[in-house]
Amino acid sequence: MSTFADRELEWNITDKCGVTMNRSVEGEIVADLMRGRPGVVVTEYPAMIRIDGTDKLVFDTNEISEALGKEYDPYTFQIEMSTHYGRMVVLDDAVVLYADFDATKEYID
Repeated sequence: MSTFADRELEWNITDKCGVTMNRSVEGEIVADLMRGRPGVVVTEYPAMIRIDGTDKLVFDTNEISEALGKEYDPYTFQIEMSTHYGRMVVLDDAVVLYADFDATKEYID
């Protein structure tokens, strides 16, 4: 019988990044705004919404605020997000995820 320790791990670099959002009013609006954008796939589940992208995902909080009808900032976005993969950069008016770590070097002190 094979165990996990017996398996050889395979490391792959991917061009994907994404988030899992709570299935809430805010999450639904974010999904609606992202749906149909090039390289973006939105998958809905009963309690969550997956938003996956190729290379880079930009969640513009000004755009989300306008669609929601109230102030929505990057920190509120992180509360509505249950998890993410990729490299996250939090700006004043956006949350950006990159698949490639090197793309975030300009944000590192």
